[in-house]
Amino acid sequence: MGCCRGSAPRYGEDFTFVSRLVKYLLFLFNFIFWVISVVMVSIGLYARSVKHAEAALAYLSVDPAIFIMVVGILMFIITFCGCLGSLRENICLLQTFCISLVVIFILQLTAGILGFVFSDKAQAKVSDAITHAIEHYREDIDLQNLIDFGQREFGCCGGVTYTDWSENMYFNCKKDNPSRERCSVPFSCCLLSEEKVAVINTMCGQGMQEMEYMEAQNYIYTDGCVDKLVNWIHSNLFMLGGIAMGLAIPQVGAHLTASQGVGSLALFSLQLIGILLSQILITQIKDQINLQQSRGLWR
Repeated sequence: MGCCRGSAPRYGEDFTFVSRLVKYLLFLFNFIFWVISVVMVSIGLYARSVKHAEAALAYLSVDPAIFIMVVGILMFIITFCGCLGSLRENICLLQTFCISLVVIFILQLTAGILGFVFSDKAQAKVSDAITHAIEHYREDIDLQNLIDFGQREFGCCGGVTYTDWSENMYFNCKKDNPSRERCSVPFSCCLLSEEKVAVINTMCGQGMQEMEYMEAQNYIYTDGCVDKLVNWIHSNLFMLGGIAMGLAIPQVGAHLTASQGVGSLALFSLQLIGILLSQILITQIKDQINLQQSRGLWR
């Protein structure tokens, strides 16, 4: 009659289902991104405190400083739940963290699909935004830095082509334009020599709009930023959706390159790692709770 009681599994007083490796790995995972979120919020606050104009908010749909702060705050909240939940072995906080990652993944998947389906409209929106930004290039330092960064990062100049800089009053090619930058392009359009020089020629874009395309491409990027930015958006947003659906849509391959997909693949992998670790830890905590509740019955 005592066979059932004797066959039940017995665990020592110090036994726990909760793996220290999983627990502290999840904590470290969240802590790193929690620190990054604090840095992002700090950068955003600093950018807003030294900002002397509200032009970027007017010329762009989102002020870069505000965008950084919003993303940083959301990341701070999510990773804080992950950090505290893993340390305290709190199922509620861990589930909040896990659900947040799943929601973010779904939003990324949706954005990728919509961006691919409505690519023409997306390209038109991007083109309008870039044209509007070019017009107000000199009116806000944040906007100027953002455009310069984009042109250097993507190796492009202007919206559709380098002559689009005539849309800006300072770079306009009209003969009655008194600006010293007449018919020029910003320094960020220039092809920089790989050789280190003592003094960089920041006026390398002077008069480039007066040159023919074939001649100008020896000195500056001549291709516009619209196509490159749209392709980058497609590559990075749809990469997540493509992987999640098992690359079920073959056209995705035409929009992906190895270099552009690395960032999205890394983000996708980190999200999966976070979801997986949190789910493993939640299961272990539930098993530990059940063990604690049943120990009195098996003694």
